[in-house]
Amino acid sequence: MKTYCEAVRGLPEDNVHRIHHDTEHGSMPESDDDIFRRLILEINQAGLSFDIVLKKKKTLYEAYPSIAKVAKYTQKDIKRLMNNSGIIRNRLKIEAAIYNAKKIQELQKEYGSLRKWLDINHPKTKDEWVKLFKKNFKFTGGEIINEFMMSICYLPGAHVKGCKLYINRLHK
Repeated sequence: MKTYCEAVRGLPEDNVHRIHHDTEHGSMPESDDDIFRRLILEINQAGLSFDIVLKKKKTLYEAYPSIAKVAKYTQKDIKRLMNNSGIIRNRLKIEAAIYNAKKIQELQKEYGSLRKWLDINHPKTKDEWVKLFKKNFKFTGGEIINEFMMSICYLPGAHVKGCKLYINRLHK
C-alpha cells in the first residue's frame, strides 16, 4: 500500500490530494478551530472516498466555521446543512460535529484549550487515543482517530522520511 506521500508524488500542483498533503496533512494546526475542522474532515471521510471529501473541504470548513458557532447550531441549522449539497449530508455526522463542538468547549473551559488537552494526554498509542476519543466524542472510530491524530502530528505516519514535509516531532 502506498503512503500518502508516495500517492501524491507527481500529481499536479492543483490536485486536491496534493494541496491537502502540502498544506495541512501532518502539520500542526494553528488554533483549536483548525484542529476541530480537521476532525470534521476525518469524520466526514468515514465510509467515503477521501477524494470526495477533499473536493468538498472548502464548503465543509465554511459550514463548520468555528467551535463556538457550531456548538450553537440548532435543529434549524441541521436542516440547513442537510440541504447543503456542498457538504456531506449525513445527519449523524452533522449531529456529531455539533456534539463534539460542545464537548470541545467543555475541555477548553477545563484545560484552557483543546490543544492543551491533547498535549496533556500525549503521547498515546493509536488504541489509547481511540479509547480516549470514544469516551469524549461521537463518531470517532479507529480509522477516523488514526488519520486525525496523524494529520495533526500526535501520531506518526503523516509523512515518510524523504518527504519534504516530514518532521521528527513524534520521534524525540
